[in-house]
Amino acid sequence: MSFEEFQNYARLFVVGALEPDEAAEFEAARREFGEKAEAYIAECYSLSEAFALSLKPVKASDQIKALDHAGAS
Repeated sequence: MSFEEFQNYARLFVVGALEPDEAAEFEAARREFGEKAEAYIAECYSLSEAFALSLKPVKASDQIKALDHAGAS
């Protein structure tokens, strides 16, 4: 795996979107790339956290509210 491929996998890793076979390949590349890999993963986590914190709450749609009330019955 190239480092560019590793970077793509790292973004998916951070959000928990790797399949088991991809995760195994990612972990092998992570060991191979060492500190460079760890630094990139840390950067991805930082960006992910910053993105999550930047989100503004939105009002639930009427459809979601209807589903919620239907489930409560």
